Amino acid sequence: MEEIVPRIPIYSAEFAADPHGAYRRMRSEYGSLVPVEIWPGVPATLVINYATAVRILGDPNHFPADPSTWQKSVPAGCPIMPMVEARPNAIRTSGAAHTRYRTALNDALAGIDLYTVRSMVDRSAIPLVNTFCADGKADVLSQYALPLVFSVFCQMLGCPPDIGERVAAASAAMFDGVDTATVNAQMGEALLDLTALKRAEPGDDVTTRLIQHPVALSDEEMVHQLVLLFAAGVEPPLNLIANTLLLMMTDGRFTSTVQEAPLTTRTAIDERLATDPPMANYCITYPRQPTLVDGVWLPAHQPVVISMAACNTDPQLNTGVFVNNGWNLAFSTGDHACPEHARPYGVLLAQDIIDQLLDLLPDLTLAVAEEDLVWRPGPFHRALTELPVVFPPASPFATL
Repeated sequence: MEEIVPRIPIYSAEFAADPHGAYRRMRSEYGSLVPVEIWPGVPATLVINYATAVRILGDPNHFPADPSTWQKSVPAGCPIMPMVEARPNAIRTSGAAHTRYRTALNDALAGIDLYTVRSMVDRSAIPLVNTFCADGKADVLSQYALPLVFSVFCQMLGCPPDIGERVAAASAAMFDGVDTATVNAQMGEALLDLTALKRAEPGDDVTTRLIQHPVALSDEEMVHQLVLLFAAGVEPPLNLIANTLLLMMTDGRFTSTVQEAPLTTRTAIDERLATDPPMANYCITYPRQPTLVDGVWLPAHQPVVISMAACNTDPQLNTGVFVNNGWNLAFSTGDHACPEHARPYGVLLAQDIIDQLLDLLPDLTLAVAEEDLVWRPGPFHRALTELPVVFPPASPFATL
């Protein structure tokens, strides 16, 4: 008879409220590999040891990223499926297909001009701040960071506002695990329309570069590359911005006037990428066969989820020094790591959006006690539901 293993739910509100406490308990009880549920009745193994994670992510032959076999065992309509199901794109394939999709993606992203990103933020930040600056309070997550991140990313992709609004609604539902069939249909229809638009009216944008790439992506393949781009290009930068702002408002190292100068925004971003990365548990692989790792048998085709947050704070590795910490797994590692041209974009975007806000409203403070903030439940992200702030009311600022 198969042994019934008690599993820790990592999708719950309780886990979201104190993940680091949960990781400490996991280390004490289980070691490097932890039996978890990523949704009720959906078992997985969570990797919380840095060296073990690097070993698994660096071995795609034994730990491929294709979930095709596994997902046949998942109950129909499981709400997390849009985040994990098989797709013909760079994150969910292996071998030659993965190489084809990743090459196209890397080449398309290589055309992003970071100076253009900065100017987009500069132009858009002040009008957004002007919508709430006279109030002396705001939820900077929904009123500032989200619309700014989404606007800039849509411009990078050449996505017009009407299609962008449809994608935004589907993207939010995807991360929160709402109605699998509806999410996939809404997202697919919107991105197919974007593909058709850019085939007819090409521009200097990521979508056009994907369409025109020599690998000749079909319409269906284009939709799935764009699903990946929107999933990676909006939610993670948004979470990074919110988590970094929270650190900067609550940690004296970033606000103190006793020092010669407070620590910088980039320093705060580097620290958050290590301690509270925007995607805390992801980088999922599926062993081809039962595999023994660190004394634990990993079942064939069952998800192995890397906890970037737990691995980055692994006591065997973490020294508390976070500046330029290129070792952290926030962008993963191995064949499925975040594309090299996407990383500078995400960090620069977060830094510019935060700096613009703090330049305009330098006396920004948290409106509630930190322990009263609510973290969105879910197995993968590290995300606040809102980030309420207060500040001295200000007159509208002159736009650029």
